[in-house]
Amino acid sequence: MKFALIAHDGKKADMVSFVLKRLDFFNQENIDVIATGTTGKMLVDAGVTKVQRVASGPMGGDAEIGAMITRGEISALIFFRDPLDKHPHDVDISMLLRLCDVHNIPLATNKNSGNMLVYYFRHNPR
Repeated sequence: MKFALIAHDGKKADMVSFVLKRLDFFNQENIDVIATGTTGKMLVDAGVTKVQRVASGPMGGDAEIGAMITRGEISALIFFRDPLDKHPHDVDISMLLRLCDVHNIPLATNKNSGNMLVYYFRHNPR
């Protein structure tokens, strides 16, 4: 299973905290973590052992993950968005959300929905 993890700047600390509290899940042998640039670096620095990093979101990382979704390589996307801030790459963000809908990829955009995804995949391994 591959989980894509993305967090806007104002939510990166929340993402690191979220993953560290569920490290036993994310470090499982059957779980691969894909993350955009800075988010991925922060996760690695925090001790997450298996993180494949792509470019930062605005530099094409969102598009890279979108391509993985299109190819059927992503099992779920956890994207901690900051809805109160303006983002120069809103088009890329909309593309990711649309691709999740088109390809039936579970999407979490906050901690509570992220908890639901982790709970589901923990109890329904593929």
